[in-house]
Amino acid sequence: MSAPAHDQNEPIDPIEAATHKIPWAIPLFGAVMIFLLAMIAVTMA
Repeated sequence: MSAPAHDQNEPIDPIEAATHKIPWAIPLFGAVMIFLLAMIAVTMA
Protein backbone atom coordinates (compact mmCIF):
# COMPACT_ATOMS: atom_id res chain seq x y z
CA MET A 1 0.00 0.00 0.00
CA SER A 2 1.10 3.55 -0.56
CA ALA A 3 1.79 5.97 2.25
CA PRO A 4 -0.67 8.80 2.98
CA ALA A 5 0.00 12.17 1.36
CA HIS A 6 0.71 13.90 4.69
CA ASP A 7 2.14 12.15 7.67
CA GLN A 8 1.09 13.41 11.07
CA ASN A 9 4.69 14.35 11.90
CA GLU A 10 5.28 16.20 8.63
CA PRO A 11 4.33 19.91 8.69
CA ILE A 12 1.91 21.14 6.03
CA ASP A 13 3.56 23.32 3.40
CA PRO A 14 1.78 26.71 3.22
CA ILE A 15 2.50 27.03 -0.51
CA GLU A 16 0.92 23.66 -1.18
CA ALA A 17 -2.11 24.66 0.88
CA ALA A 18 -2.49 27.95 -1.03
CA THR A 19 -2.33 26.42 -4.50
CA HIS A 20 -5.79 24.90 -4.05
CA LYS A 21 -7.25 28.41 -3.65
CA ILE A 22 -5.60 29.94 -6.75
CA PRO A 23 -8.40 29.04 -9.23
CA TRP A 24 -10.80 31.02 -7.01
CA ALA A 25 -8.46 33.84 -5.99
CA ILE A 26 -7.29 35.02 -9.42
CA PRO A 27 -10.76 35.52 -11.02
CA LEU A 28 -12.07 37.07 -7.80
CA PHE A 29 -9.16 39.52 -7.71
CA GLY A 30 -9.73 40.32 -11.39
CA ALA A 31 -13.41 41.05 -10.80
CA VAL A 32 -12.60 43.36 -7.91
CA MET A 33 -9.99 45.20 -9.99
CA ILE A 34 -12.42 45.65 -12.91
CA PHE A 35 -15.06 47.01 -10.53
CA LEU A 36 -12.59 49.45 -8.95
CA LEU A 37 -11.29 50.66 -12.31
CA ALA A 38 -14.84 51.13 -13.60
CA MET A 39 -15.78 53.06 -10.47
CA ILE A 40 -12.75 55.32 -10.92
CA ALA A 41 -13.61 55.89 -14.59
CA VAL A 42 -17.23 56.79 -13.79
CA THR A 43 -16.14 59.11 -10.98
CA MET A 44 -13.68 60.95 -13.23
CA ALA A 45 -16.16 61.28 -16.13
